[in-house]
Amino acid sequence: MEPFIKHTGLAGPLDRVNVDTDQMVPKQFLKFLTREGYGRVLFYDWRYLPGENPNPEFVLNQPRYKGASVLLARANFGCGSSREHAPWAILDYGFRAILAPSYADIFYNNCFKNGILPVTLSNEQMDELFKRAEKEGYRLTVDLQQQVVTDDSGLRYSFEIDPFRRDCLLRGLDDIGLTLVHDQHISNFERKNLKQPVMYDPVDVKFHKQPHLQRN
Repeated sequence: MEPFIKHTGLAGPLDRVNVDTDQMVPKQFLKFLTREGYGRVLFYDWRYLPGENPNPEFVLNQPRYKGASVLLARANFGCGSSREHAPWAILDYGFRAILAPSYADIFYNNCFKNGILPVTLSNEQMDELFKRAEKEGYRLTVDLQQQVVTDDSGLRYSFEIDPFRRDCLLRGLDDIGLTLVHDQHISNFERKNLKQPVMYDPVDVKFHKQPHLQRN
C-alpha cells in the first residue's frame, strides 16, 4: 500500500449528503476480478447517460474538476452496504483524501486499509471549502504528519485522527503489511515450533506437541 504523508491536489466537490456505497459502485459491477478498473464506474448512475456518455450535469464531469484528487463530501459519506469496492473505486479514480463532516463506520475503516485518508471536519469548515472550490483550479494540501488541511490563501484546518491509523497510513501498512512487520518473530516461532516432537495418537487421529496431552 502506498504511504500517505502529504498530498496536494485539485479539490472536487460532491455536495450531497448520505452518499452510499451503492451509488459509488452499483451492484452490477461487483464482479470485477481485480481492484483495478473500478474508477471507471465510480458514481456510475450519476456520471453517465445511456451508452456511458458523460452526464454534463454531474459536477465531477465538469472540465474544471478533471484530475481532482481531494474529494469534498457531506455528512454520512459511505453509508449503505459494506462493500470494499467503494474505496477501491475512490482510489482508482484518483482520490487520495476525502474531507467530510462524518462517515459510515465500515467505509471509514476500509479507507485506511486502502491508502485513502478520510479527514473529518465540521459542517462549517466544509461549507467554507465548498465555497472556495467554486473557484477554478482550487487546490488543497492534506498533511497527515502535521494533521492539517491548508490552501494557498491562508486557510488552515486541523483535524484529529486515531494515532494507530495515522501510523499505518504514514508507513503504508495495510493488514497484511502489519503482519509482515513481525515476519522475523513469526519465522523464529515457526523454527522453534518445528523442533518440538510431534506425537501421533492413532485412536483420536490427532497430533499433539506435548506427551502429557496423549490419551491414556
